[in-house]
Amino acid sequence: MRPEELGQDELEQIRRYEDFTTIDWIHDSILERDRRIRNTRALNASRRGPAGEITLPWLWAQFRRVLDTGQSWFVVSLVGVCIGLNAAIISIVTEWLSDIKMGYCSDGWWLNQQFCCWEIEGEEIDGCESWHPWSTVTLARWSIFIMFAALFSFTAAHLVRSLAKYAAGSGISEIKCILAGFVMQGFLGFATFFIKSITLPLVIASGLSVGKEGPSVHVACCVGSLVAGLFGKFSRSQSKRREIVTAASAAGVAVAFGSPIGGVLFSIEEMSSAFSIKTMWRSFFCALMATVTLSAMNPFRTGKLVLFQVTYNRDWHFFEIIFFIILGIFGGLYGAFVVKFNLQVAAFRRKYLGNHGVAEAVTLATLTAVVGYFNRFLRLDMTESMAILFRECEGGGNINNLCQTPQQWRIATSLLLATAIRIGLVVISYGCKVPAGIFVPSMAIGATFGRMVGIMVKAMYRAYPQSGMFAFCKPDIPCITPGTYAFLGAAAALSGVMRITVTVVVIMFELTGALTYILPTMIVLLVTKAVGDFLGTTGIADEMIRFNGFPFLEKEDHAYNVSVSSVMRKDMQLLPESGMQVKDLESILATTNVKGFPIISSDGRSTLLGYIGRTELRYVLERARRMQDIHPDIPCLFVSHSSDQGNFSMDLEDDASAGFFEEGATTQGLRFWPWVNQTPMTVSPQLPLEIVMQLFKRMGPRVILVENHGSLVGLVTVKDVLRFIATKKLDQGLSWDDRGGLDGLLEEVWTWSAELLFKIVDWSRRVVQR
Repeated sequence: MRPEELGQDELEQIRRYEDFTTIDWIHDSILERDRRIRNTRALNASRRGPAGEITLPWLWAQFRRVLDTGQSWFVVSLVGVCIGLNAAIISIVTEWLSDIKMGYCSDGWWLNQQFCCWEIEGEEIDGCESWHPWSTVTLARWSIFIMFAALFSFTAAHLVRSLAKYAAGSGISEIKCILAGFVMQGFLGFATFFIKSITLPLVIASGLSVGKEGPSVHVACCVGSLVAGLFGKFSRSQSKRREIVTAASAAGVAVAFGSPIGGVLFSIEEMSSAFSIKTMWRSFFCALMATVTLSAMNPFRTGKLVLFQVTYNRDWHFFEIIFFIILGIFGGLYGAFVVKFNLQVAAFRRKYLGNHGVAEAVTLATLTAVVGYFNRFLRLDMTESMAILFRECEGGGNINNLCQTPQQWRIATSLLLATAIRIGLVVISYGCKVPAGIFVPSMAIGATFGRMVGIMVKAMYRAYPQSGMFAFCKPDIPCITPGTYAFLGAAAALSGVMRITVTVVVIMFELTGALTYILPTMIVLLVTKAVGDFLGTTGIADEMIRFNGFPFLEKEDHAYNVSVSSVMRKDMQLLPESGMQVKDLESILATTNVKGFPIISSDGRSTLLGYIGRTELRYVLERARRMQDIHPDIPCLFVSHSSDQGNFSMDLEDDASAGFFEEGATTQGLRFWPWVNQTPMTVSPQLPLEIVMQLFKRMGPRVILVENHGSLVGLVTVKDVLRFIATKKLDQGLSWDDRGGLDGLLEEVWTWSAELLFKIVDWSRRVVQR
């Protein structure tokens, strides 16, 4: 792609940002401060009687103070319990739907295979008389398997398209933007929550190579937003509501992996750009409540929170670090490959399949069922497959002849095929118009590859037990545990595609409960990160943010060596402090679509006096009209020259604002000044752009005004910064990714290999002719 084409494509994506609105976190904090002051004054107004006696108003004030203090923890607890209940129900339904494709239970149609054959130990059900396959003929079972897969995927895709389009996909990218302050109406609504909870088990049971862990985070955040919206303290404050949503995201990961601490770290490392200690404690408590609820529900009746929990009793050896590094390299390459080609598939999907989401989902599910039925590791549900691959061979781990030495090479070949096929299916399936995550599919791919490597290392030990490499192995204890290789491979693949490290280490530790394998996990993930950094890979969630055109600044800092004057917008819509009438203001609102207006002095010096949002202007005009008839020629007052102005900002939902309209418009004009932000964030034109980006990321203003010695000269928003970054890339030359990235490297390797093969064939032909 030429630089000019690259710039036009990226700038076209930047233009789509205009569809989004942002929250001004500074203004929201000011409003929250004013509410807190008013509430404190109201509580302090209720005092004891003249003789110090306890009065009913004083008791009521104390009760309200206690209630307000404990309300946050009550909401967090309620959110955690609801998330745990929802996760347990989804797990139970998913297990039943996954098993119904293979057969049914004669003791009760509502029982899945595990509960139907409860008395049978292990995973083999050949001796279970209560479980009946749909047919004894292989072709018929295959056809029924495909039919159920197509039916489940059709139902899920149709429900998503008809009732809740936001229920499609993972949702993590959008939630990152929402937590950063961008408003997406309906994304955390009840319809999205309900439809995604219903369709998620259908999608997993259909066999699509997608996971439920990412969508589980989205569902958990929906629960957090809905529950918080029931309480006025959180419904009025966007910052407090997003604290609950952040805590809910931690609980979503906690119930998905049975890892409460890992969930908290995930919300810190991946989800939230600004994380306070208070939010961390609430996230931990919410994750704890959700995990306790899920444990009490015990959906699998095994005491495990997730199917692939495992415990290792044996230690590892230092010579295995060589093979751990191989797993880390695989994780880095896998992440780069999937991120790169999945974005290309997403571009193809947007261009050609935008109106065919249901047909695409059914086709992918049918293809997955047709291809995967004859591979034992593709036919099983991915969580069940990982549960088998993670186990030690001793103690019931020999399932499907996985540990039989005569079968080891056939098993290894089957695992290699499962790895390759699953990678292809993940690339084309992730992003289709159904609830779809990538956590578990990536872990399943890493598990199959890791188990294959473990089997090969174990075969090497059996073939050469006297080799110096195996000198540390004790003869009476199994030297190699292939299950640990599957476990580490799963961690590498997850880290490679999501580009998170510390979270994965803690999640894996909580899954195993073994301190022994923390060091190997850290080694594997550091190698994975090094490979990803070398290839310039970005996490798939961040790449999807860029692809979808969401306005979001990256956490990483970059040096651009320019001042904010090079980025700021100079053609602004300004409001003078005086001389403007209501009809003029209505004309400006009708002909522009900007979100706010700087207010300047009318003396020609353009002295900045304040900033008012478009929403506030419309609110004042409509509220004033409802109170009385407003003449179009009434002046607009943006600055108060009297002493009654006070030092506060009026809230749109504040009942006290009614008094300003009940008094009617004064003889001087319609008063807008109570809603004017008199202290907007301002910077100097010479300030470096990097500092302005830090202000956006850490303080969250909607707009930063640029003034030079008190005079307004421009303004800058996140969208302006992103436009500059998109154009700046053209002057820096093509990066690794712009030059083709991983697919370019593969194409070069393929071309070089084809040329080498042609030369070898031509040389052989000449030799034979001689």
